[in-house]
Amino acid sequence: MDTDLGASVSHSISRRTFIVGTAGLIATSLLAQGQEGTKGPVEAPFTRDYPAPDFKASWKKPQINRTLVEDFVIYAHSDLDMTKKLLEREPMLINAMMDWGGGDWETALGGASHMGRKDIVGFLLEKGARIDIFCATMMGQLEAVRSFLTLQPKLIDSRGPHGFNLHFHAQLAGNEADRMVEYLQSIKRIELRPNPFAKPPSS
Repeated sequence: MDTDLGASVSHSISRRTFIVGTAGLIATSLLAQGQEGTKGPVEAPFTRDYPAPDFKASWKKPQINRTLVEDFVIYAHSDLDMTKKLLEREPMLINAMMDWGGGDWETALGGASHMGRKDIVGFLLEKGARIDIFCATMMGQLEAVRSFLTLQPKLIDSRGPHGFNLHFHAQLAGNEADRMVEYLQSIKRIELRPNPFAKPPSS
């Protein structure tokens, strides 16, 4: 097989496998929830075994609808137009988070960052999204990442949504990817696997 064609097919299969596998896990989870008679996420049981805080939340305003938050975070992974539409409908979605289970928290910015969608990230930042080290890494902002790691070196081991690390985000930095990966590897060398969302740098 032609080498370039083989690499292209391999890249395509890896990406397809990742996406299909993720969709399968979500579908399996939803099916299990349906079998249990539920229609969505189930909150883990909890009973305080410590004194309740003295401060009592007033809950003067209703929370943003969970489905709306979920849709916004999902669309921010890949659909700029729908991201804009939902944020126009509810501006306070900008920093809303979804817990996909077990504390896997994700914002729209986090989703767009680990997908390498600089266009969606740029829009969200312009609207007031809170930039973090994962976003800065994907955007190729080496000095910002260096500042984060100078402030707290242990951030090199931090994990973003779905467990994606800094090195994963660095591979999505486009023309700055090699420089960003090289810097992170100089801090902590790890085995890098092909990133299914990485695109070849433009010339």
